[in-house]
Amino acid sequence: CKSLFAHRSKTNLDRKLFVEALYDAERVIELNPSSYLGYELKHLALLGAHRYDDAIEAFKTMHPKLDDSSNAQIQKLRQQYVSPSEVEDAIRRAIHAPLENAPLRLINTSTGRLCGREAQKNAFMDSAEYKEILYSSMTHAPLQTKPIEEAVAKYFGWVMLSHRWESEEPLLHDIQGKVVYDLDAVGTMVKLQTFCKLARHAGYCWAWSDTCCIDQKNNVELQESVNSMFVWYRHSALTIVYLADVPPSAKSGALANSVWNTRGWTVQEFLAPKIVIFYRADWTPYLDDHSSNHKGSVAIMQELQDSTGIDAWALIAFRPGMTGAREKLRWASNRVTTLQEDIAYSLFGIFGIYLPVIYGEKRQNALGRLLQEIVAQSSDITALDWVGKSSEFNSCLPADIASYKLPPCMSPSLSEGQIQMSVLSLKNAAAMELALILYTRLANLSPPRFMNRRLRLPCIAFLVTEVSWRGGRGQETCFTYDVKADGLDDLLITTEEKLVQFWPARPTARTFLLIRPWHHHDLGLPDFSDEMQSMYESRPALDASLGSSPQARGNEPANSKSHTRASKLIGRFGRPFGARLPAQQRGGTYKNSESHLRASKLIVRLGQPFGALLLAQQHGGEYKRIASDNNIIAQVRDMAAVSNMMDVRTLEIL
Repeated sequence: CKSLFAHRSKTNLDRKLFVEALYDAERVIELNPSSYLGYELKHLALLGAHRYDDAIEAFKTMHPKLDDSSNAQIQKLRQQYVSPSEVEDAIRRAIHAPLENAPLRLINTSTGRLCGREAQKNAFMDSAEYKEILYSSMTHAPLQTKPIEEAVAKYFGWVMLSHRWESEEPLLHDIQGKVVYDLDAVGTMVKLQTFCKLARHAGYCWAWSDTCCIDQKNNVELQESVNSMFVWYRHSALTIVYLADVPPSAKSGALANSVWNTRGWTVQEFLAPKIVIFYRADWTPYLDDHSSNHKGSVAIMQELQDSTGIDAWALIAFRPGMTGAREKLRWASNRVTTLQEDIAYSLFGIFGIYLPVIYGEKRQNALGRLLQEIVAQSSDITALDWVGKSSEFNSCLPADIASYKLPPCMSPSLSEGQIQMSVLSLKNAAAMELALILYTRLANLSPPRFMNRRLRLPCIAFLVTEVSWRGGRGQETCFTYDVKADGLDDLLITTEEKLVQFWPARPTARTFLLIRPWHHHDLGLPDFSDEMQSMYESRPALDASLGSSPQARGNEPANSKSHTRASKLIGRFGRPFGARLPAQQRGGTYKNSESHLRASKLIVRLGQPFGALLLAQQHGGEYKRIASDNNIIAQVRDMAAVSNMMDVRTLEIL
């Protein structure tokens, strides 16, 4: 009788008559509850009927019965299955990865309810996706973790909203414990509801908006959210940018002119994500571009590049970190934020920095802490390249991010041939020996250090010998001075500060210096991290994704910078070890060794115009920077007069 029911159940399974197959499977279990067979038939019938919960329970009952059997055929059958507990452990481990980089709260796009981490996990455990991956993994030995990880990642993928805050946005308390879709569809609630529906329609279970998914009154949560924001956008499955002021009929250029494109936080919101779609005010795709990722749109990326000054390559494949600090600061220089501290906080993720969030500390302190951390972590002194007012945090830092609007102050770029020609002009053996000493001093300098608002800055110092005011009508807010310094061409400096006037016949007890900030990069040695970065960030694939080559866009050839760096690197190290360049007779028996060549090339570079800082000594021996309204471009008077460049020191600047 048992065999009859079992045979009939199998036949019904083959004929997809799952209800009948289940009935017969139950009869087999009644006749022999200790056998695995009835439960095997039962779980197959339940699976066919899409009753996943019951099918899994039947399987869990069957599995230990296989373990208890000594029958060789049954043991062989057991090898086809994976223990339910083993699969459940693998799923729990897989859940950890996406949630580690996910926002603390998300809106369930199906239910419209706001969910914390535990609620998100519980929703997954109750989902058809969980049951399918659990059952599939249990019935296909050996255990495959990749399908589990893929299923989990797909389920927990979230959509981020990037938008311009409007008045009376829905906050956490407005939606907590409620169904978003059931709330009155008025004002900005419509924006939230439409966003969630759009995310659901795109196939995603979770959505996040900064207005209502953060507890703004919880300082600990606010701290974590601000420091994690970049990561959340980075790991999102999709970021939707809503342009409330771009009408349905808008043409190319409307995105560039949108208020969204002026806000501080939106910089990281379009740099961090890998997939972004822009929507107009009526929630239709910008420029009617229905592609799956607007980062692949040549027209949209070109519009963003032109309006933000951010290279299209960075727009598409931005990587956070300290590289190119000065350029990243320039990106934010035209941006505004509602809270003054946010102009600094919105850059934390772009630089990969984690710092305390202290609302109320004011703009200068927030920006000062950010810039201090950039210099402290990277020794990058390009953050000192600005014009405007000095910060109260430290005089070497600007009071406002807008001070980075001007392009960085760059020394003229010399070709290898120009450098060689200038080297040949340095024929004085005594000067060359001084050049070697200078090279050694600079090479032994410690990198810049910034701590507790004090900057220890290595530099080449030039003593200011004369400061004289050019005069005016007495109503000036800025003052222009003629400045002379040992070894430098005369300078014209404009500043809001009134400087004491002095000259050799009327000296001052206070010391003023013009300095050239120093960094080891200036030695001209290869930067291996830079080489690796250049190779890693190879551009051809990205150019191809935009559908055009850099040459077609009028830029330099793809990877030309990387190629140039690589060529220089090969040139420096391509000679056999111990090999010397051809000897040059320069007023005697002086031999042009490799070390002399490096030193002479350094002198040539030091002879080019450079961005200088004007410092005034304080009572304690420290210095303060005197801010200028224009870049102070200085140049040594005589490149061959190496003795004028020998004042190498590290200054402490307040």
